[in-house]
Amino acid sequence: MPVLAGSAAYAIGEACERRVSLESTPPQAVRFYATITAATVTGLSLNFLHIDPMRALFWAAVLNGLAAAPLMALIVTMAANHKVMGNFAIPKPMQILGWVATFVMFAVGVVVFVTWR
Repeated sequence: MPVLAGSAAYAIGEACERRVSLESTPPQAVRFYATITAATVTGLSLNFLHIDPMRALFWAAVLNGLAAAPLMALIVTMAANHKVMGNFAIPKPMQILGWVATFVMFAVGVVVFVTWR
């Protein structure tokens, strides 16, 4: 089984609170195995569409980096909020580190996206 197809099936299945396990038979976990099949067929179709898989992985990583930055901003904002976190709110140095990491993640994604041929 392709690793990316399996990890996608686990991620989607767990997010939807479905039964996910390779120990289950296909009739026991139909949606789990359908996700594995769909991901495998999608990956296989890249070959027939003449899409370079390494280039596709590269762009997927770039888009993931761009999508991660807003989520990181939300997490840092929530983690610093005493109304949300109570006594567990992160201190100022951790907030600064979180914002720096968020900015770097976004900046690198933008630079790669803009400068790639």
